[in-house]
Amino acid sequence: MNTGSDPRIMELVRAAEQSAQSGRADDAWRHWESVLTLDPDHPRALFRMSERALRSGDLESARAMLRRATASAPNEPGILLNLALVERARGDANAELAAIDRAIVVDDSLLTAHLMKGALLERAGKLRQAARSYKTALALAPEQGLPNDVAQALVHAREIVQSQSDALERFLTDRLAPLRVRHSWLPLERFDEALGIAVGKRKVFVHRPAHFLFPQLPAIGFYDEGQFPWLKDLEAAAPRIRDELVGLIEEEAHEFAPYVIKPENVPVQQWGELNRSTKWSAYFLWKDGTRQDDHCQRCPVTTRVIESMPMADMEGYAPTAFFSSLEPGTRIPPHTGSTNVRLIVHLPLIVPGNCRFRVANEWREWQFGKAWVFDDSIEHEAINGSDQQRVVLIFDVWNPHLTEVERELIVAMQHGMSEYYAAE
Repeated sequence: MNTGSDPRIMELVRAAEQSAQSGRADDAWRHWESVLTLDPDHPRALFRMSERALRSGDLESARAMLRRATASAPNEPGILLNLALVERARGDANAELAAIDRAIVVDDSLLTAHLMKGALLERAGKLRQAARSYKTALALAPEQGLPNDVAQALVHAREIVQSQSDALERFLTDRLAPLRVRHSWLPLERFDEALGIAVGKRKVFVHRPAHFLFPQLPAIGFYDEGQFPWLKDLEAAAPRIRDELVGLIEEEAHEFAPYVIKPENVPVQQWGELNRSTKWSAYFLWKDGTRQDDHCQRCPVTTRVIESMPMADMEGYAPTAFFSSLEPGTRIPPHTGSTNVRLIVHLPLIVPGNCRFRVANEWREWQFGKAWVFDDSIEHEAINGSDQQRVVLIFDVWNPHLTEVERELIVAMQHGMSEYYAAE
């Protein structure tokens, strides 16, 4: 808020604030009154004096001072929100809403303003509109560090948003029922996800690769297996690959190395538990485009099968192929891969119960020998909720929506970037 440029006013403002901080309220009020004697429209002084009037129950004086303060400082949302509180105490819902809306126009990131608007609409019985304001507030709220009253208001806001989401879903389900019956023989998974997003039950997920995004590729989580006819050959080989894996674990379990290895000078972020840990470990057959000959010789069956697959081919980057082991009770947190120019193939080999995998909004359980293909540049996570080890064969293939020319150009571009940065 503007404190004015008059040295006398600036000194009085400092004295008022210091008195308030020291608990000398009467001295603070006298200083603010002196400020208003010199500048009757001083917004900070009016704001502070309105607080005294509000505490004493003099709503009309508080309202008059806040209106004058708003006229002097129209872009101060704190004044507007206090004005809204006064209007609420006066019982003028329309004036309260007007003040809140003006504050939101000034700064639409104000968590308190959206909570206040939601509460006002809820009191008016407009729960559907209230849920919209509460939803905005929930999106703005930080995860930690909130005062208890705000945290409790957010709990209530979440309950209203959830109840309205449920009500809207029931309404639309009834409305769409005849159409769904008429078209029940068609796959409607995409529409179901769209419906979930529309009612607030599902999130919108897009490509968020850690390194390189190729534009205008579809953001598909799990791909339709029918697009990859070679998956049948991969699945047919699952028993032989599993037998080879079991022997490998019995004889060379020590060769499984931590999958997450962050440099010492890099933040570990969500990887703290798994960084340099064998809770999530890998036995690489190909790594960043380099064939691991010793491991491939140890796994000849798996190697031959992988070599028959249409793996991505980018020297220094791809293919990567490995056995991925997840220890009991281990969770791989939500994350995204490096790029959307490739897709990831999973072939489950050792899969106890309660082992789940999510891409975007869809959860699946691994089943032995049932392969799938997904885009790992879309958020995904994994959970081994069992008391046994889970192992999956993983390798990457080109995104089928790229042309041959685009693949060639991507390879050349990546090599060019490596050469450019290697010069330093």
